[in-house]
Amino acid sequence: MSSAQPIILDQKRPLVRIVEQSEPRLLRLRAILEFLGFRVEPWTEQGEAPALIVVSTLSGNGDSQQTLATISRSDNASRTILLGAAPATIDQERLGARCDWPLNAETFMLTLEQVLAAQKPPGDRIASPASGRLNRMLVGRSPAIQELRRLIEQVAGTEASVLIQGETGTGKEVVAAAIHALSGRVTHPFVAVNCGAIPADLLESELFGHEKGAFTGAITARQGRFELAGGGTLFLDEIGDMPLPMQVKLLRVLQERSFERVGSNKSIEADVRIIAATHRDLEEEITAGRFREDLYYRLNVFPIEIPPLRERREDLVLLTEHIAAKLEREGRGGVRITPAAHEVLRRYEWPGNVRELANLVERLSILAPDGVAELHDLPRRILDRVGIAPPPAAGNAAPEAPSASLMSGLPEEGIDLRDYLGQLEIAFIRQALEEAGGVVAHAAERLRMRRTTLVEKMRKWDIQRLDESAEV
Repeated sequence: MSSAQPIILDQKRPLVRIVEQSEPRLLRLRAILEFLGFRVEPWTEQGEAPALIVVSTLSGNGDSQQTLATISRSDNASRTILLGAAPATIDQERLGARCDWPLNAETFMLTLEQVLAAQKPPGDRIASPASGRLNRMLVGRSPAIQELRRLIEQVAGTEASVLIQGETGTGKEVVAAAIHALSGRVTHPFVAVNCGAIPADLLESELFGHEKGAFTGAITARQGRFELAGGGTLFLDEIGDMPLPMQVKLLRVLQERSFERVGSNKSIEADVRIIAATHRDLEEEITAGRFREDLYYRLNVFPIEIPPLRERREDLVLLTEHIAAKLEREGRGGVRITPAAHEVLRRYEWPGNVRELANLVERLSILAPDGVAELHDLPRRILDRVGIAPPPAAGNAAPEAPSASLMSGLPEEGIDLRDYLGQLEIAFIRQALEEAGGVVAHAAERLRMRRTTLVEKMRKWDIQRLDESAEV
């Protein structure tokens, strides 16, 4: 298995000081930074001057915000990376960059590189060709992935709106992050919002923010995603699921380049680049009256189609090694897949694409003995779909996921019907997710419900989502 190589930032290990109150977030940051070759220490104004400073306001801790205010007024401001939203009193223009949490490791690496490079004299800047960055973010050597890299390089340096289309799990957010990373907006935030996962009555507030008292429950003013992405890139995922009334409001913002918070009549400049994505055929949605044609042409200035994994099977070995190496770096185990198992994976159709592959590699890293995944370690559903009877396993096979079933009758002592129906719903959702390879859209089809409805039910029952952002 090939292991990923850290970015070579300097011959001497640069120092990063961190302001972070949460122990899990601190450990995550330390792991990434130390992998990249940095020395990591807590923030202090005394001692060696740091190359970079990472300040988190995610917990809303007053001490963190006060420290950020102090740093923002000092000479250290331009080499400071902020995690979370900045208080209203902070001049974000003075800061080096801002990143969202949960942290996208690839985007964070590129942000670190950009901010550090900006501190060096022009003749001493770190060489980081666009092709090298794309190779780190978009794994593969197939003609399809090479064409995708070419399109990203062409559009990244422009301000054109981009519409990314592709099946669920192909890595649309990774492509959007790559465009942002190669653009002139890289030192400003990359903010992603899933339009299909937010209830229609909350989407306007989520995008544009609201003033205190604008509606029941608005106890404080709140910035929307357009404000949080100021100067950077706003990624509108699953734009095809956006309700028609909200499409009208989005079109107005794109045309006028300004918006108002809910409950306010004060215009705010929308200094963002829009990248949208969908797994739907928007031309069919327009014909069906579910998507506005004028908004489609406003978004579809530069279309990018991401190929499904079944059309780039030659990248499968590279992708599995890349995912396994990433798991190993993050301390979540590692796995090597044997050639026989790889041959079966090449024949599989991958309805969940790279996301499904990532879930499989993580599962194998847990189940496979001695870190080696044999043919019999592959899930039964994959073996069945490629027409192979599973060979006998050397040890005990992993148990099948339990299926939900109805009781034969009402117990004598009675039941709590609400609790029973809730448990039944949880069991069916988990079974559908397992059978769909963790792909929420496919599980929703099996349950005959909208994807957004399933997402809300998973949130209600605290069922872990298996569709974390995949890497292409």
